[in-house]
Amino acid sequence: QVQLVESGGGLVQTGGSLRLSCAASGRTFSSSAMGWFRQAPGKGREFVAAVSWSGGMTNVADSVKGRFTISRHNDKNTVYLHMNSLKPEDTAVYTCAASRYPTVVVTPQAYDYWGQGTQVTVSS
Repeated sequence: QVQLVESGGGLVQTGGSLRLSCAASGRTFSSSAMGWFRQAPGKGREFVAAVSWSGGMTNVADSVKGRFTISRHNDKNTVYLHMNSLKPEDTAVYTCAASRYPTVVVTPQAYDYWGQGTQVTVSS
C-alpha cells in the first residue's frame, strides 16, 4: 500500500515557477516508478511526467518539455515536479501516482496509487 500527498500548488502569474512535491508512505515507494498527471476543467487526464524507480530515467510530455522536470529523492520518499515558464494552459489539478512497474510508464492504467491532487492556477 502506498499513500501519496501532494503539496506546492497555488496561484502564479504567467512565466512564473512552482515546485510540486509528492510525499509517499509505504515500503514500495523506492521500487516504483512515479508519475505526475493533470486534469483541467472539462478535459481528460493528461500525462505530464514520469520518473523510474532510481530516478535515472524520466519522460516528460511534449506539451511541457523544456519547462517541467521531474525528480525524486528516495531517502525522503518524495517526488517533485519542477515547473518553470508557466502558461495559463498549465492550469489544472496535478496529481501524483505510483506505478506497479519500476520503469517509466506514461499510461494511467499502469499506476495503482493516486494522491488527491493539488490545484495549479496560472493567471494571464
